[in-house]
Amino acid sequence: MEQNKVSGATRRGRPRAYDPQTALQQALDVFWNTGYSGASLDSIAAAAGMNRPSLYAAFGDKHALYIKALERYWEIAAGAMHEALMNKDLTLEQALMGFYQGQLSIYFSGEGQPRGCFTIGTAPTEAVEDAEIREVLADRLSTLDADLEKRLRVAIDSGELKTDADPSALAVLASALLHSISIRARAGVSRPELTELARKAVSVICG
Repeated sequence: MEQNKVSGATRRGRPRAYDPQTALQQALDVFWNTGYSGASLDSIAAAAGMNRPSLYAAFGDKHALYIKALERYWEIAAGAMHEALMNKDLTLEQALMGFYQGQLSIYFSGEGQPRGCFTIGTAPTEAVEDAEIREVLADRLSTLDADLEKRLRVAIDSGELKTDADPSALAVLASALLHSISIRARAGVSRPELTELARKAVSVICG
């Protein structure tokens, strides 16, 4: 009888199993919906199905968890970007439209109001006073510009763009368009309207 009591107590005290990637995605969703300042460890723990000590042990404090969420989001977004931009079978126009459509799929993936880009929607406000978040944001923006510039240089080499085209400037323009689309998605502009905006801008970029 005593042995059964000990066994039952052991089972009750055993930590609940969880998947770190699923828990991180749940945390990302909380930050995405409320912003960094609006999220609490209690709300994140509840969404992830974990208690606060387990959450802290797995990911660190709220700041560390947010940085991990930024990194996780970039993995998702970059995967969609590279799928379109690095496809050698696509024309520049097709690649850029695939790039924007891939990001729009992410922006409109939540339930209810479209959330736009997680990074652009949450990091700029915090970056003003947080050096680490500012560094992560700057790195992601630079990487995005570099990926777009690489594809534009391929277009110049293949004759799709004029030889005097400025790939660096066009890359920043294409990147800025993506940020604008993200903000407009949050402002309630529909996906078809944003797709048409992207189409018109791509025609300008492609000359």
